[in-house]
Amino acid sequence: MHFGIFVEEMRRGVSQGQAFQEAFELADTAEAWGVDCVWLGQIHFNPVRSVISASLLVASAIATRTKRLRVGTAIQILPLNHPLRIAEEVATVDQISQGRFDFGIGRSGAPRAYEVFGVPYAESQTRFREALEIIRQAWKGEPFSYTGEFFRVENATVSPRPYQVPHPPIRMAATTEETFPMVGRLGLPIFVGLRITDLPELRAQVETYRRAWREAGHPGEASVYLRIPIYAATTEEAARDEPRESITYYFERQAELARSGVGSAGSGPVERRRAQADRMAKLSYDEILRTRVAFGSAAGLIDRLTRLRDELGVSGIVAELNPGGLIPAELERRSLHILARQVMPAFR
Repeated sequence: MHFGIFVEEMRRGVSQGQAFQEAFELADTAEAWGVDCVWLGQIHFNPVRSVISASLLVASAIATRTKRLRVGTAIQILPLNHPLRIAEEVATVDQISQGRFDFGIGRSGAPRAYEVFGVPYAESQTRFREALEIIRQAWKGEPFSYTGEFFRVENATVSPRPYQVPHPPIRMAATTEETFPMVGRLGLPIFVGLRITDLPELRAQVETYRRAWREAGHPGEASVYLRIPIYAATTEEAARDEPRESITYYFERQAELARSGVGSAGSGPVERRRAQADRMAKLSYDEILRTRVAFGSAAGLIDRLTRLRDELGVSGIVAELNPGGLIPAELERRSLHILARQVMPAFR
């Protein structure tokens, strides 16, 4: 099973320079301890939460300081940039890393960045589909043209081509009921999470994805990676108590983000979005532990991740090690050490 770590959140109280340095040091540690991949978020115009707005630049920096570790985006928001530019930059990172790049994509569930960039969120789905088509064409390294509703390309040849043939692995994030079958029809591997949904609901959504995959005639098994907050400690009690403040704040903030998008064109039915926000806001800590995260000792995490693997059929885990940004650096490092040295070997 794939094991990656998700890097997005900056620790509260550190400077922006320190936040970058901590991200690089975490990548170095992941390389040394056998983690498969560092996955980078993409957050715009929120300096309290993250400095990773230009995720491909950060991916390039990590690629130059590592030799084995893969680096990926989770996710690159396709509608917010010109697809030819994304194609060039991704291919460049893939060349710099000599084929260690994974391309995680999506349109984001947060309309705020679209508003600042002047891109209507209602256009995000169509822009996303057009961008993906253009990027795939561009990576062939041959002249092509394209005419869509929002993007037009005239006789362009993109250089460089990606290092990986035909291109870096593409994996798409899904959070809404409508997106899961769409990703299945596209035949793309998928990212899923438990931020706004519980396990039974997510299991049903994953099944609609797999059904759409099969009905579209795609070969092989659909690949599902679960992004989930993980905290490892030496005892179950410590694993329960130490991250409490951080993960509670994390879900309070997620509820606020969900509410901020209520009513935005393209964000889905108002009542569904409002219900998701209300549900997150009302989560008790016991409910968070039971339905949204994987916290525990090494033995407890092995049991928890085994059950999640079996229930959802996941082939990869992407661990959020500091959800909420309030976990001290030494505890985050200890958590990663337990995960890498005691938990991961049980799934190899």
